[in-house]
Amino acid sequence: MNYAKTTSRNDQFAILLTTLFFLILTVSKPVASQNCGCASGLCCSSAGYCGTTDAYCGEGCKEGPCKNSGPGDPTVSLEETVTPEFFNSILSQATGSDCKGRGFYTHETFMAAANAYPSFGATISKREIAAFFAHVAQETGFLCHIEEVDGPAKAARGEYCDTTKPEFPCVPGKGYYGRGAIQLSWNYNYGPCGRDLNEGDLLATPEKVAQDQVLAFKASFWYWTTNVRSSFKSGFGPTIRAVNSMECTGGGVPSETAANRIRYFQDYCTKLGVQPGENLSC
Repeated sequence: MNYAKTTSRNDQFAILLTTLFFLILTVSKPVASQNCGCASGLCCSSAGYCGTTDAYCGEGCKEGPCKNSGPGDPTVSLEETVTPEFFNSILSQATGSDCKGRGFYTHETFMAAANAYPSFGATISKREIAAFFAHVAQETGFLCHIEEVDGPAKAARGEYCDTTKPEFPCVPGKGYYGRGAIQLSWNYNYGPCGRDLNEGDLLATPEKVAQDQVLAFKASFWYWTTNVRSSFKSGFGPTIRAVNSMECTGGGVPSETAANRIRYFQDYCTKLGVQPGENLSC
């Protein structure tokens, strides 16, 4: 009799503990994850919660491995979408007589960089691919320039060295002007880029971005995923401000260079068979 009574109380206590445990999981976890800042591998839903199902990673997904970057723009295979034909169609648009990039930027090195930095292509869409290459086309003259035109002269005048960023000190004699497919600029970009890519101290050796064919793309992927991708969820226009805010003159009329980026974006969207969407101008 006593044994049965003791067992019943233990069972009741176990049930109570189990109930409390599930209440904690179902109530406190969403509160903790609200507004996101999710752990790696989780998507941030439109409502601001973390998860992995279509409700989190589908339409309206804010960050993480989202399955869509917009209506009618599903995630695609980077390798199958950026074909040699598509890549070379951009390279062939270069008209300069001195295009060092022709022997430097290749489809093979693009894919090698993508394989070395998989987060760039893991959740990419046709529209985002078009956006990336639109900026590449403007920044490099259709993959013609490896370094910024007049970059050394600008560095000699002290440009591209922000002394208010003491955590990324400029090295005497080194210039942090644009290099690579999306011209990496400023000491506060070279520093963390080298750190995050495990490429050593790019503050001491910024020239590596213009010497290493794979790094020239990897640095651009790093800049895109770190500084541009989140803006793209609001349309192509905000990415112009993220890449070069000086081109956003205001008043609703894009500058000449911003207009170039928009035109290239529309062209590449057509080539890839996707609509450019809304909010094209910054």
